[in-house]
Amino acid sequence: MTRVLAIDLGGTNLRAALHTGDIGALAPQVRKPAPGTLDAFASRVRALAVAGEAKALGLAVPGLTEGSVCRWIPNLPWLDGVDIQALFPDLRVAIGNDAQVALLAEAAEGAAKGVSDAILLAIGTGIGSAVLANGRIVAGAHGGACSFGWACADAEDQGDERSGWLERVASGRALDARARQAGLANGGELIAAARAGQPAALDAVEETARRLGVALAGAVGLLDPGVILVSGGLADALD
Repeated sequence: MTRVLAIDLGGTNLRAALHTGDIGALAPQVRKPAPGTLDAFASRVRALAVAGEAKALGLAVPGLTEGSVCRWIPNLPWLDGVDIQALFPDLRVAIGNDAQVALLAEAAEGAAKGVSDAILLAIGTGIGSAVLANGRIVAGAHGGACSFGWACADAEDQGDERSGWLERVASGRALDARARQAGLANGGELIAAARAGQPAALDAVEETARRLGVALAGAVGLLDPGVILVSGGLADALD
């Protein structure tokens, strides 16, 4: 069985595990801060591949891909236009959008197993999403269909080329900004303050949750999923 290095690259963290054939027996996961440059990323992957004697690489990224090329990765712009297969010629490479890959995994072995229609919302630095309809991922013409983080619900918002409307008001990065306004270091401290019952922190977290709920309500009305999965670092913190 080919040893596969599986990497989930996010805007904040890089997670890696070695797959040797048994999905229930993955090698211990490596979690490190996301690299800030292409050179640092390439060095990290090569080191992990050598250590695990991997012959193949499966890479999930928070953006749009085409073949082995990263077309547009908003939170990691140094990956834009990079051909991952050319970067690692000694490895067999497969790449894909992180939320879509995650939903495929959940449909195969996880919380969406046996379900033909599902939504996954991954809330981390940004907001990733994916939809399973009739057992297939809805990709759209360019691979970016059902990107709820980019759905607009405010006509006055002028927009931003690197973040979507929902990301700007309800992602981990947005919660960090709210925390700084309250004199706290980050979103984690804001959530802790909300758990402790501090009114301002409770209001901030509840507003974030309300905006997420509104977005999901619209998605449910359009797609009628059998299950909704919420994942990612912010989701873990709010659990």
